[in-house]
Amino acid sequence: QVQLIESGGGLVQVGGSLRLSCAASGRTFSGYAMGWFRQAPGKEREFVAAVSRSGDNTNYADSVKGRFTISRDNAKNTAYLQMSSLKPEDTAVYYCAARTGSYYSVVTQANAYDYWGQGTQVTVSS
Repeated sequence: QVQLIESGGGLVQVGGSLRLSCAASGRTFSGYAMGWFRQAPGKEREFVAAVSRSGDNTNYADSVKGRFTISRDNAKNTAYLQMSSLKPEDTAVYYCAARTGSYYSVVTQANAYDYWGQGTQVTVSS
């Protein structure tokens, strides 16, 4: 089992940047593919970005392509989501998630992930 703790959320103005971190503990971090999801008030949870166990493969939602970058540091047991050019519609609670899988696979479906963090709030003000 792995425990996930997100940090780095906050209030930012339109066009600003934030970097979210997801610290993992409990099991070997490199054994998990990682994903970021978000949920805005009144909306369903949606996929944002995912990175493979190797870190070589990534996938992004169309709404964040070119603005967000997912990465991981297996030596630090941490995944990151660098967010730039933020828009009001990026406002949401952001969750990181982990799943076991093949070394190079990335998965966008939330129900494929086994472990979830508690979430961190990101608010983009106009």
